[in-house]
This record gives sequence, C-alpha cells and structure tokens, in this order.
Amino acid sequence: MKSAPLVSIAMCTFNGAKYLAEQLNTLVNQSYKPIEIIVVDDCSTDETLSILTKYAKTYPHFNIHQNKTNLGFTGNFERAVNLCKGQLIALCDQDDLWHPQKIELQVKGIEENMFIYHDSEFIHEDGKSMNLKISDLMNLYRGGDPTTFLFFNCVSGHSILMKKELLNSALPLKKEYFHDWWLAYVATNIGTIDYIPQCLVKYRQHDKNETDILRTKHDMNVYKYSSAEKIEGIRQWLGFCANFRKNKDQHLINQLYGAYTKRVNSFISFDLSILLFQNRRTILYIRKKGKLNALNYIYSQIWGVKIKKLHC
Repeated sequence: MKSAPLVSIAMCTFNGAKYLAEQLNTLVNQSYKPIEIIVVDDCSTDETLSILTKYAKTYPHFNIHQNKTNLGFTGNFERAVNLCKGQLIALCDQDDLWHPQKIELQVKGIEENMFIYHDSEFIHEDGKSMNLKISDLMNLYRGGDPTTFLFFNCVSGHSILMKKELLNSALPLKKEYFHDWWLAYVATNIGTIDYIPQCLVKYRQHDKNETDILRTKHDMNVYKYSSAEKIEGIRQWLGFCANFRKNKDQHLINQLYGAYTKRVNSFISFDLSILLFQNRRTILYIRKKGKLNALNYIYSQIWGVKIKKLHC
C-alpha cells in the first residue's frame, strides 16, 4: 500500500502576533497527519517569535527559522518553500483560519495537477463572516491554459497545495508581482491546476493584508496608480511571462508583449485591440463581468495617454 505523502506547510510570519495563535491551532489540528510545519519569521519585533516558540515546544513537527535580516514578503516566502522537505507544499498566511480537513481534501484531489486550490470565505478582522467568498467576485479556473492568467489572477496563495517539483520551474520568484499569480502562470504552462469549490479557509480582511482582494485600498488588478502606470505594469509583467522558457504559446505572449511595448509610446494601438478582442474569452475569463464590461476593459487598454509622459 502506498504511504501518504509528507505535506510541508510553509508559513511566513512578520509581526503577526495578533491572530497567530488562532491560525496555528488550525494547523496543528489538521486531520491529515504526515505533515511538517515550516515557519520562517522575517525579523518580527512583536510577540510573534514567543508564540511560535511555545508551539515548537509542544509539537515536534513544528520548525522555526529566523531570518538574520528582513527579506521582505517574497524573499521570506522563497526561503520557506526551499526549507520544505515534503513532496507536497501548502502555502500559509499568518492570520487566516483553516478548515480541519483542508490538507486531507487537497491531497485527495491533487491527482496529476501541479497544484490544487480552493474557494475561501471572507471574514472581518474580528472573525465574523462577511457572507462573501472569493468565487462571488471572480470565476475560479481549472485546466492548463496560461492565457487565463496573463491579466488577472483567481488563485490565493493561502489556498495552494502544490507539488514540490513546480518550484523547479517557478523559482526565482518575481519580486515585483504576487507569488501566487506567478505560480498559477507557471503551473498552467507546464501542466494543469484544479480547485475545490468548498471554502477551506476563512480569509481574514484587515488593514495589514498583503493583498487587497476586496479593493478597499486599490484595484483588484495588481497594477495600481494611474492608467499610464497600469499599462506599463502590464507590459513589464508580460515581459516576465515572455521570458519564461516553457511557454505553451510563446507566439501569443510575444505578440502581446510587443503590442504593449508599442502601446506605451502611442495614444492608441489597433494591433493591441485586435489581440485582446481575439483572446478575450481566456484573457477575461476570471473577471465576473458582462460583455459590455469586457469591451470597456479592452478599450481602456488601447486608448489613453502615452506612457513616456511619466518620465518627463
């Protein structure tokens, strides 16, 4: 009989004492048992380390690592996954609450996919439900078409259980962009991903969230600021994608990157409008919007100020 694979839970902490114990309780009480918990603390100055130490003394599969200098979110996450020994790695934030069968259900469901993720329920800072889940805001995606992730992302890092082999293609991470988005793009290029429609995490919303999926602070699109800066941000992101060596459709990525590069020096781009319209079903799949909204989005990309004005 095949033994159950070791699952490594990779948690990054930084001044997270306020909610940390609640989250740790949901980790150590997972129904799936062959696990190790790898925590990398990024030079916290609050009680985070003290809380972690108490758990490490009680649970032998609980391992704490401290950074000598602050690595920042992406650098800390990269160190955490590199320390994991398991065949499967679950990503973990410091302030959420996990369903007790989260890992068990994901291990059963991952099969041949590069990773499996799930829906999540939003909760207020005090833990009360917001009666809202991620799938209310966007379409979740399963399959192997990386075009879906060129402009939008529906995968939250805290929901990912991935095969360790994915790191061979995904590292090093792109520090300018969210790691979960990059993992989704890479995974759909080298294989497929799947999701569980059940909410397996209570996703806490507060003013220190690394991301702001409810758009209380900025647009859901990773590119904030002005329209011109958003266009330049997309161009840079597409440049990262174009340089990935295992693209399933290198031609399309090159076309889009070239069109956005031309767009930054012009007020309008007809080539870009054609590309976006032709691929709108995949590019805009994640957006839970109507056809008119999709056309408005395309219009916003092809018409506007020149990016070079930013540098005047």
